[in-house]
Amino acid sequence: MQIRQLYLRRIVYLSLILAPLFQRPSFAQSNPSLERVLTSMDKAAASFRTIEADFVWDQFTKVVEQTETQKGKIYFRRSGNEVQMKADVTGPAPEDQKSVLFSDSKFQLYQPNLDQVTIHNTNKNSEVESYLVLGFGSRGHDLAKSYDVTYIASEKLGDVQTEKINLVPKSEKVRNNFDHIILWIDPSRGISVQQQLIALNGDYRLAKYSNIRLNQKISDNVFKLKTTGKTKFLTP
Repeated sequence: MQIRQLYLRRIVYLSLILAPLFQRPSFAQSNPSLERVLTSMDKAAASFRTIEADFVWDQFTKVVEQTETQKGKIYFRRSGNEVQMKADVTGPAPEDQKSVLFSDSKFQLYQPNLDQVTIHNTNKNSEVESYLVLGFGSRGHDLAKSYDVTYIASEKLGDVQTEKINLVPKSEKVRNNFDHIILWIDPSRGISVQQQLIALNGDYRLAKYSNIRLNQKISDNVFKLKTTGKTKFLTP
């Protein structure tokens, strides 16, 4: 059971992105700052086609007070009713290289040093798939279906003036993986430029995005794993 929870948490962290669909919350109407943030996300979602960005992921493990950093590029595109995601981890060390692909309701992790692909089928689990659009093409007002959403404050990240919002999962099952999520939203574009997923035990993943390119054409080849003729395929 513990191994399964760890595996699911990794899926959440790699996706780094969530926003289930439906309701418009009444609380936003009583908080003008939050209402502006959520409205900017709604507008971005209406025209969302693709996103490409550089990332730095900092994974902090509290029990050993240690931070592991990974960097690379991440891609999203809307394909019919599905959002596809590809993350290419390029460093910092050569052995850190790997690719994560979400498409057709499957997560595939390719590790070139092992020449191995590990496949996890979500069976069209909407909860898992919804992680893919957290702050990237998701409607802001739809967050209220699965989260208690509150406004934190404005904060400048580099040259970007962001608005911080806090998401507390309503589902006990989800809270077993993380206690809350903080999003730094760029209201001028309605997208997240930084995310922090915080677990109950104090572990967290901080994802920082830069060189964000919206709605530009991305080659179909990007959403394919660069495997070899000898690649092993495993399904846990």
